[in-house]
Amino acid sequence: MIQITDPAAKAPPALLSLAFRPFFLLASLWAAIAIGLWMGMLYGELTLPTRFDPLSWHIHEMLFGWIGAAVAGFLLTAIPNWTGRTPVRGPLLAALAGLWMLARAASLASALLPLWLAAAVELAFPLAICALAWREIIAAGNRRNRRNLPMPVPLALLTVADLLMYLPLAGIDVPQGLSWRLALAAVAILMSVIGARIIPAFTRNWLVARRSPVQPASNRWLDIAATASLHAALLGWALFPEVKALGLLLLTAAALNLWRVARWRGMATLAEPLLLVLHLGYLWIIAGAALLGLSLLQVAPIQVAAIHALTAGAMGSMVLGVMARVSLGHTGRTLSADASTRIIFLIISVAAFCRIAATLSLSNAYLLQLSALCWALAFLLFVARYGAWLLRPRLR
Repeated sequence: MIQITDPAAKAPPALLSLAFRPFFLLASLWAAIAIGLWMGMLYGELTLPTRFDPLSWHIHEMLFGWIGAAVAGFLLTAIPNWTGRTPVRGPLLAALAGLWMLARAASLASALLPLWLAAAVELAFPLAICALAWREIIAAGNRRNRRNLPMPVPLALLTVADLLMYLPLAGIDVPQGLSWRLALAAVAILMSVIGARIIPAFTRNWLVARRSPVQPASNRWLDIAATASLHAALLGWALFPEVKALGLLLLTAAALNLWRVARWRGMATLAEPLLLVLHLGYLWIIAGAALLGLSLLQVAPIQVAAIHALTAGAMGSMVLGVMARVSLGHTGRTLSADASTRIIFLIISVAAFCRIAATLSLSNAYLLQLSALCWALAFLLFVARYGAWLLRPRLR
């Protein structure tokens, strides 16, 4: 991982030296806090001064708050490695982190604010991240970086989706569910793109280092078909959720992506959970697409299960897996999951399975509570294990 420095610049505090440090901490803390607040609202023990109803607030803070911080931490850390430019750090990074926190406060207390102000504060953060990401990629000015130009597009879609959540509060008619469907599709698309870029590459590096005869294989036409079908199906579902033909496209996309991920040799990474969790995260995307396809074809009423396969399963696993790997690599530590990290990955998997089971079981209240507990515990354990490293300078 490249460390880019500007000799003329005064070194900022470790926390503000790279974007993954503040944003991974904020994302993890908010993941635990927000799920706790949601459970309190769900069971009538807590009332927040927000304009959103409890379910809408939960959806908003998961798809825009928590994910927004995780995506910002990843993109603003990865882009300098792609472009060779100096990373966002110091006062600008502090301002971005502060803007994210203001947005969380504005969403939580939106009933106490003018609606335009709450919406403006909320939208300022993703707009700023989009603008910075495109500025850095374009400013690098070489052909190699052209393939990175689409990377901020899902974040732009997420910004549009965030706006669509606020418009009904102003009395503007928006198709029901369009905002969260578009947000979910945007995040799933971003995860699939990042996953396809890093999972086979990291797996190959690990296997080569161990002189394994097994190596990930790629096929250009399979990659194109798997990517195009998945992205088209997810965006189609977001915009036209009643079109049954999209169910067939989602199932086709799931099959193509399963074929694709099988070629990445995930079974060869069983000894390294830091890699295995990324393969599992991508499998959750496939499972979510397949369940969503079956739901559209009315095979079974499992749309809620599909949604949580993509959120609790894919997002939970991929975010924790990427946060752990980036944190280890950029703080100068060995890229291997220790016992604490393995426990974190196990707990987030339990949270995902319980959340999906809760949508299918009569004992859903107990499973929902267990899922929320495991979700919060996984992210709090990440803070406990990695927090001190994120606050300290790189080892080497």
